[in-house]
Parts: sequence; structure tokens; C-alpha cells
Amino acid sequence: MPDDAGAESDVVEAVEAAVFRRLLSHLGNRSDVQNIDLMLLAEFCRNCLSEWYLDAAEQRGWSLSEDEAKQRVYGITYSEWKANHQLPVSDEKLAAFKAQRSQRESKS
Repeated sequence: MPDDAGAESDVVEAVEAAVFRRLLSHLGNRSDVQNIDLMLLAEFCRNCLSEWYLDAAEQRGWSLSEDEAKQRVYGITYSEWKANHQLPVSDEKLAAFKAQRSQRESKS
């Protein structure tokens, strides 16, 4: 571990970036896992990641469009991903998502 706090900070940032890239790669390889499934299980999905990516870019003065942020997360354009991988959401999953969202909103 580096002695210099700045160097340690650089290492931490590099490790976090590597982990994020690995997460994106993993999600890219698991296109069978739908966003609704991620939302129901973990309350975040690829779209959430793209929103967080866009927020982080804006905080650092980097002008990025929503479509560009989604492409960085999905690895392809969002329209391509939807056409090739997104399946219709069942009524059961949609109801579970709405109930989860309602429960979350009632807590805040």
C-alpha cells in the first residue's frame, strides 16, 4: 500500500474504476438478466447506472448526453439493446415493481 495519501487515493480510484468496468462487462455478458429483474432484486438496473454515470460526468464538467451515457453502460446503443435483448415485462413483475416503488416512496 502506498505511503502517500494521494497515491493511495489514486489506487483506490483505479480499483473502483476497474470494478465498475468489470460490473459493466458482467452485465453485458448477462443480457438474459432483464432490467426489471435487477430492479426487483437490487433496486437498480442498467438505466440507473447510466443515470449515475451521467450525474458523475456532469459533476466533473463533462458534457455527455443521456444516450451517450446509456451507450457506455450498455456497450451498444440503448435502441440496439432493447431490440436485441429486452423482453416484454410480465404483469406480475410490473405489479411487483409498482408495489416496491410505492413501499419505498411511503418510507421517504
